[in-house]
Formats: sequence, structure tokens, C-alpha cells
Amino acid sequence: MTVLQGGIVLILGSGLNATQAAHWPREKFDSIVAINNAWRIRSDWSDLIHPEDFPEHRRPQSIGKDQTVVDYTQYIPEKNRFGGVIYCGGTMAFTAGYWALGALRPRVIAFIGCDMTYPSTGNTHFYGIGTADPLRDDITLQNLESKSARLWFMAAEQGCLCVNLSSAPSRLLFPRSDVTELENLPRVTAPNPRLMAPAILRELKLNYCAPTGRYWNSLDQFNAAELAQIDTLWLDAWSSSSVAVA
Repeated sequence: MTVLQGGIVLILGSGLNATQAAHWPREKFDSIVAINNAWRIRSDWSDLIHPEDFPEHRRPQSIGKDQTVVDYTQYIPEKNRFGGVIYCGGTMAFTAGYWALGALRPRVIAFIGCDMTYPSTGNTHFYGIGTADPLRDDITLQNLESKSARLWFMAAEQGCLCVNLSSAPSRLLFPRSDVTELENLPRVTAPNPRLMAPAILRELKLNYCAPTGRYWNSLDQFNAAELAQIDTLWLDAWSSSSVAVA
């Protein structure tokens, strides 16, 4: 991992359109963060991020000297900096976003292959048929749009703009962009704190914590209805902002 503060980070997921990134010029990005199997799309990724249960046989057999593997021991502390997994969302697209935001401190985080929409027939992922992890029944993933809005606000507070390079239907609310536009995107301005205050204050009041990231071991401590209300507050903040809706 090379930290180039103020750079451009590409987060590469496993959606069908992730393969569009296979031949994008490497010089467009300061870092390429591949999620799970996405390291197969191009060999010049800088960081591979995966959960504990990502099978060994699906991991690269060799790692270049300029490449790093990011696991839960690295990404959970970053998510905790931004409120913790309960509020950030327990799927890898959001995990990669928060890790990149905290560890790489970029100016732009651009997503491709992370739309979290899946066809009803045929291949679901670029590598074939896989599990639609973000759609699982999970208290941290009740509203994917809300979780994307929260990530956008948290990034904007740090001077980082989250964009979606996909042109497909998406659960991400990030503004759309094109790979050719990334270098010329305007600097994001910090959002009005009053927009975020209701959601953040509610999070602080509930004080839902899972410092190790393993929230599934203590589900009885969390109320899904309370978390759904927080999701609504983030969506209210988004609808009241001036960000272009995807």
C-alpha cells in the first residue's frame, strides 16, 4: 500500500461490468483496490481486500512487491473510525470504501462493479454465478442506498468525492462519472453539518458497537427497526443535499 494523499482510488468489485476496467490506463489511478475475486480482472492492482472467509484457493498465488493484501485486521479499525460496521454496512463494497477513505486519504474514490444489482438469469458476477452478498438478510444492510449516502457524506467531510463509474442500474447513490473525467472532477466541499446531524446524533445515542467487526455474535444487542430509522435519516440528508442523484 502506497499512501498518496489527494490521489484517485479505483475500487473494483465483482459485478458484470467490472471487466470494463481491464484496459483502463493505469496512470489514471494512484491505487486500484480489488475486492475479493476482482484481482483477476487486471494484474496491476495495488491492494486486494477480502473478508475472513474468502477462500484460500481464490486468492492470488503470488503478490507483487508493490501489492498488499488487506484483511479484517486492517479494515475493521478504519471502519471503526467512521462509526463502526453496524452503521457503515457489513458488505465489502462499503468496507473497501471506508478502508480506502481512511488508509489512503484520496481526493476521489471511483467505484466500478459495485452496483449491487444482479440479473435474475445467467451470470451474476464477472466470473460466473456467485452469491449476492449485499442482498443477504442482515441488519446492517437493510437499505443499501442509505449506506451509500452515508459513505458519500463521510467521504465528503474528508474532502473526498465518491463517484460511480458504472452506467448500469445501481444501488449506489453516488454521482455518475466516466474514467476520462476523473482528473478534472471538482474538489468536493464539506457538506452542511446540519444535514448530517440528525443521523449522526441518532447513531451516537444508540451507541451500537462491534469493535471486532463480528456483530453477528451479538445480534440481540441491536434493534433492526432503530437501524432502519437511521437509514431513513441518511436518505433524508441525501434528498436535502445538492448532490446529483444517480
